[in-house]
This record gives sequence, C-alpha cells and structure tokens, in this order.
Amino acid sequence: MAIDTRFAGAAESISAHADIAATHRAALRSIERVVSETAEPTDPATAMAGIRALLDAGDVLALTGAGISTGSGIPDYRGPAGSLKNHRPMTYQEFKYDEVARQRYWARSFVGWRQMSRARPNTAHYLLADLQAQGKLAGIITQNVDGLHTSAGAKDVLTLHGDLSTIECLDCGAHESRESLDSRIDAANPGYLARLIGTDLRVNPDGDVDLADRFIRDFSMVHCLACGSTKLKPAVVYFGEAVPAARKETVKRWGEQAASLLVLGSSLAVMSSYKIALDFIRADKPIAVVNQGPGRADAKANYLWRADVADALYVLTAQ
Repeated sequence: MAIDTRFAGAAESISAHADIAATHRAALRSIERVVSETAEPTDPATAMAGIRALLDAGDVLALTGAGISTGSGIPDYRGPAGSLKNHRPMTYQEFKYDEVARQRYWARSFVGWRQMSRARPNTAHYLLADLQAQGKLAGIITQNVDGLHTSAGAKDVLTLHGDLSTIECLDCGAHESRESLDSRIDAANPGYLARLIGTDLRVNPDGDVDLADRFIRDFSMVHCLACGSTKLKPAVVYFGEAVPAARKETVKRWGEQAASLLVLGSSLAVMSSYKIALDFIRADKPIAVVNQGPGRADAKANYLWRADVADALYVLTAQ
C-alpha cells in the first residue's frame, strides 16, 4: 500500500523512518477495513429476551461505538451513511510529523467544534445511564470521544479513545481545556466563523468538518501556553496511536469482573475494541451485539440484534 500523500509533507517525513512508515500503513489499513456480514441475525424477539436476561443477571459490560451517538447528530464511520465514504481521518503519524496536516485539522476542527459542542445526549445515552443506575452494568466503555455518556449522567465511563474536551501538547505534555483553546483560536482569527455563515458543514465523528482550501490557508493556529509549540492535539487516540497502558489495564480488569458483554452501535472494526470481544470469547462469556450494520464479533455473538441502539434499549428497558 502506498503512503497517502494528501497531507502535504507527510509522505516524505514519514517515509524517512521505517518504523513510523510501517505504523502509518497499519493505521491506513485499519481505517480502510471493510466489515462484511458473517452471521445471520438473531430473531428480534429472541435477541430481546436473551439480552434482557443478561441484564437481569447483572454485571454486563457495555461497549459503545459511534452508533449510539448518531441520534445526537454525530455520524458514524462505517454505518449506512458513514463518514468514511467521504472523509478519511488523519493518522497520528500525519498529525505529529506534518505541520500542514495539523493546520488543516485545526481549521476544520475549530469550525466543527461549534457543532460538536452543541451535541446533546439522546435517548440511548439516557437509557444506558439508567441501566447503570439500576446496578445492571459492570461498567461502560465507549469508543466515542463526544462525552455524551457523562452528560447523560453515566458514572465512571471509560473513554477508550479519549475525549475531545482536553488538548495536549506533543512536545511538552501540557494540557489545556478545549474551551480555553477555542477562545484563543477565536481571538487569533477574527471574523473567521462569520465568513462561513450559510455554508453547509457536516461534522465528522472526530469533530472536524470539510473546508475549502482558502479557509484552511487563512486560518492561524495558536501556540502551546507552556512551551510555545504548535504541536497541539486533542487528547484522543488517533488511528496509528496506542491506547494508554493504564486504560488497557482498566479494560482488562473490568472485563475479568464482568459476566457478559453488550456491544452497542459498533462494528468493532479497530483492534482496541475488537480485542475486548475476543477476551470474552476466550473466557466463554456471553456476548450480545446491537448494531445496524455488520461487525467483527457477529459470528461469535450469542445474540445478534440488527436494530437502532435507542430503539433496542427502549424495548429492553420497557416494563
């Protein structure tokens, strides 16, 4: 596979280091992975009864993906209208080693944050938080970076891939809130947002939007408050970046303590989430999947329910 060169400068800087180039290529393969149907869905009534029995037994580990947030206006990657059909997210290697790529990301993210920050929890988030409050869940692990589970009242949510609300400096490690950074960028780009009024902008799952090149060229990025670097990055795990070790240890501990796994709105296309399902399979613990499209764990799931997550949770929690 050839290295993607859409981000100017990235190909040369990445290719100069064999290990970086290899990781970048692996990240591109993960992004491009096509998940196909591998199993016949369970009859909906049977799936509902089976998943309800797992919830009644308790200690269910919930693993959520982008499909739980589509009802809040945030698109998924691989669903029927997934953003990957029109948008390829940056890899960690492109973000770290290409200044032009970072410029493009922050211009698009500055605009996208307007919509992402206005997103509110939907019925699915609230119903899952209610199941947790009833003591039916061993924990909630989410691949999403939108913070909507916490906004809906869920407690002790493990954000597997981080959260867009925090910014980190890749040079010195300093952190800053997204609100603070956003205010500084706004001050450095007077009138920028006003120029986009009336433009049809659709936010992507990672919080940015597609912008014309002229807007990207006109954008001015601010510096790290601690060291002056422009290598500022949302504290989220990008394709080609490893999940922090402490987070992996929590995932392992919660998985060992849980009696079953409930996958909600995820194809488990990336290994960090698919491994959770694999661990349950190896431990011979039940797995239930509620998702509108195919997923990597479907063939091993005890219950495979093709349904909208909010609709399924509504049925599951109805008295």
